[in-house]
Amino acid sequence: MAQMFITPIIPMESIGSIGSEKKVTAGRDGSPDFRDIFKEAIQNVKSTDEDLMVQEYLLSTGQIDDPHTVPAAAAKAQLSAEFLASLRTKALEAYNEIIRIGI
Repeated sequence: MAQMFITPIIPMESIGSIGSEKKVTAGRDGSPDFRDIFKEAIQNVKSTDEDLMVQEYLLSTGQIDDPHTVPAAAAKAQLSAEFLASLRTKALEAYNEIIRIGI
């Protein structure tokens, strides 16, 4: 028999239990779950913003040797925030498309 290319639909968990369990989630092919990708993007924004604040503090107190690290940290923080915003936009567009198809 030929292998099916359509994967079966797996029932979703209830909304109340989504954040309560600590388990490793991955797709069938071992790729990370969208939730993990989104959490990683949020954590990246937080860490780059913290790094920017540290670099600005070091610059303002005169403890930094190379002042070019501050604009580099600012660019990194801006790029990570723009990536998170585009990820959110694409997720909302995909959700709206799924809703539109379902109606």
